[in-house]
Amino acid sequence: MEHDLIHGVWHVDKGILFTLKELFTRPGHGVREFIEGKRVNYFSFVTLILLILTISAMLAPYVHIKMADLVPQQSREMMNSVEKFMAAYPKLVLIISIPLYSLFSFAWFYKARLNYSEHLVLNSYRIIPEMLIGLLLSILTIFYTNTAVLSVLYLGFLTLFSFLYSIFFYYQFFSAYGYSKKSLLLRSVMMPVSYLLLSFLIGIVVGVVKLLLKMH
Repeated sequence: MEHDLIHGVWHVDKGILFTLKELFTRPGHGVREFIEGKRVNYFSFVTLILLILTISAMLAPYVHIKMADLVPQQSREMMNSVEKFMAAYPKLVLIISIPLYSLFSFAWFYKARLNYSEHLVLNSYRIIPEMLIGLLLSILTIFYTNTAVLSVLYLGFLTLFSFLYSIFFYYQFFSAYGYSKKSLLLRSVMMPVSYLLLSFLIGIVVGVVKLLLKMH
């Protein structure tokens, strides 16, 4: 069993390294192949997510700078409760986003005729590179404490990566389902945009509810 675990983690052609290579170089094509049944070379997305969360939990006592701490004080005071929660628990938010993104991908790419469970699988794989980069940035904070630079990395680079990677992922994945290039690009862009708009709307609703409760 120990040999199988080590083999699964380090073998270049089958295991974590192969899966991560696919997720960073040809994510849409690779995950589509996985859903179509070519799974022998891929590491389970559940195991990968749990592994990243476990490593994050083990490193937590040594990480003294959280993502929420990198938000400028003035901006922090203007954040609503939803935004504060998202900043305080970024990995949990990513996990929660899987069923939401799956609803959006099910709607935007309905012509692909994938069922909702398949959308859950593809969106579970989609968040892994973002979780991994977030983990690497967390490790960086153990040795590097310049909040100005870390703020740019977390709030700038990670946000931009997430947005562009999502578009790249969906464009590749659904390129085999008969969409024109223009339609495919538009739908791929609308995936992260839809999620951002939903987050913004939820923030407004929560703010209005809190305001109404204060008035009473």
